[in-house]
Amino acid sequence: MVRCATADTLTRESEDGMKRVTGIGGIFFKSNDPTNMREWYRIHLGIESGNDGASFEWREKEHPERIGYTVWSPFPGDTTYFNPSKAPFMINYRVADLDVLLDQLRQEGVPVEDRIEEYEYGRFAWIMDPEGNRIELWEPPKTT
Repeated sequence: MVRCATADTLTRESEDGMKRVTGIGGIFFKSNDPTNMREWYRIHLGIESGNDGASFEWREKEHPERIGYTVWSPFPGDTTYFNPSKAPFMINYRVADLDVLLDQLRQEGVPVEDRIEEYEYGRFAWIMDPEGNRIELWEPPKTT
């Protein structure tokens, strides 16, 4: 029998007790025809999406008043957004504190891109795993 782990058992806390990754923020993949791919997923799996993909809403276990979401989105096959990775996908992970995590990752020798992008829907940074896959880290906006 396979035992499913909870999100709490899947995330490692840093030395100061901060969770590094709090969940999956999005799944992005390359497609030769993103419009057709979105239509196929709509017809066969019921995923309604626009040009930016689909958002699956959920609530945080610890704070059910907070609404979160996970994004699903096909990208054009020739996108450079995943570069320098050669992989046809990129996973976006939600993180609790982007700045602290990036400092920790740098100290651990993880390749971290030198830029952070900020939008009304959060802050983004990128790292590379040992096999050259680009990973997007996303800190959602702080709620009051």
